[in-house]
Amino acid sequence: MTNPSERAGPPQAARGMAAQVFPARARRLPKAVWDLLFTLVLPILILSPNFLGLGLSVSENVFGGGEAGNVRAYVLASLLPVGYVLTELALSRRVSPISLIAGTGAILSGALTFWYVDGFWFAVKDSARSYLTALLFLISAGTTLPLFRVFVDAASLGEKPGTRAALRQATRDRWIHRGLVLGTVACAVFDLIGGVVNSAVNYGRVTARFGSDAFNAQVAEVNAIMRLPEMTISLLGVGLGVWLVQQAVKRRYGAGVSLFQPRKLTDRMRERGDVAA
Repeated sequence: MTNPSERAGPPQAARGMAAQVFPARARRLPKAVWDLLFTLVLPILILSPNFLGLGLSVSENVFGGGEAGNVRAYVLASLLPVGYVLTELALSRRVSPISLIAGTGAILSGALTFWYVDGFWFAVKDSARSYLTALLFLISAGTTLPLFRVFVDAASLGEKPGTRAALRQATRDRWIHRGLVLGTVACAVFDLIGGVVNSAVNYGRVTARFGSDAFNAQVAEVNAIMRLPEMTISLLGVGLGVWLVQQAVKRRYGAGVSLFQPRKLTDRMRERGDVAA
């Protein structure tokens, strides 16, 4: 879930180095472009046995070809998104539950890279991150802090302390907490569905032996095929979660207010005497 990074700022030296490595024009590229480049485009190109249709191959031309070259290309393609996500988290300025989940998922993906399997177990491995996220969301749904609440907290980051305090009070309301729990469960279920769909597609399409040219090519193909469906499934889960939370807020405070509009909600709570004016 796809959600989803705040962490302590880097030293000045690191900032200066980043400024030298990435030209000003490149740094102005939208983050979504960098995400797409490092998590999809470059890994697919690295795995491709015919780089950009030029007859070039990272496995062959960089790593010497054969099974060893294919394995090294696979490891590079798998670790590149992991390194990108962890770097993004390290350069962010705050810590949040979502950033911790993203970091944990990246570390898990990095570790599983070295589990050299194919067939059924590769299909399971490729969806492990989705399964882990679903499990964490389901566990949190049974606690006082269901993870869907982090989306609500993110909406209030720029608000005044009084508004944020009122929002925290609202999330402790019995009905709204129930909505947050249901929203968290919805996200978990859709993450699980996305993982199962991804596993099924991998199992049906990645049939070659690990370490072969065909295996890398099939992995690249599935990566390209599944990006949009995975994003769509994840967004459907978030959308359902938002709807469930909104229904709970309307039931408690009436129409026209939202947890994602903290000021309006705070004003309504003051009108009802739930918080001090």
